[in-house]
Amino acid sequence: MTSALEVPGWLAVLDVLLLLGLAVVVGWLAVRVRRTRVHSEEVLASAAADVDALREELNTLQARLVADAEQLEEARRTLRLADLTIVDDHEYTITALGERRPTGPLAMVPTVPGPQFVDILLRESLIRTASIAAGLRRALAPEVRSRIRFEMKREVKRSRKQRKTDMKQARREWEARQRAAFSASDVAG
Repeated sequence: MTSALEVPGWLAVLDVLLLLGLAVVVGWLAVRVRRTRVHSEEVLASAAADVDALREELNTLQARLVADAEQLEEARRTLRLADLTIVDDHEYTITALGERRPTGPLAMVPTVPGPQFVDILLRESLIRTASIAAGLRRALAPEVRSRIRFEMKREVKRSRKQRKTDMKQARREWEARQRAAFSASDVAG
């Protein structure tokens, strides 16, 4: 017997092949990781570029929105000043009681041009007329009339039943009073 450990030849060859296979797999994984890292860096750079482009577009839109809002506010101020008549904005005190007031309207009165007033008046009249017609058409529909008829019959039956119950109760009370009066006259007499 020998004290040295013996390794069969086929096992040594298998170990070497396994080590070579493991080295190939590790190398292949390293290449894949490198490719994935390069691809993810490209995706991140592309996303950052998209974010920068969107930020620029957002800043441009915000500047345009602010400019439009300023133009709108200026137009509103101009329109308000053109449509309103400002007269007598002086504050009066009680000490000026004996003095005469200037004549004219006391408050700002908005004015509407004639054609616009007629247009508003006709539109509102047309809308009201159309809504009344639609309401009448809906109220006079056969289903609604049938439902009203049904509810009226039900209410008439309920009121008859209630009246009948009230009459019975009133008759009982009247008869009880008659009996009490009759028994009181018997006891007294």
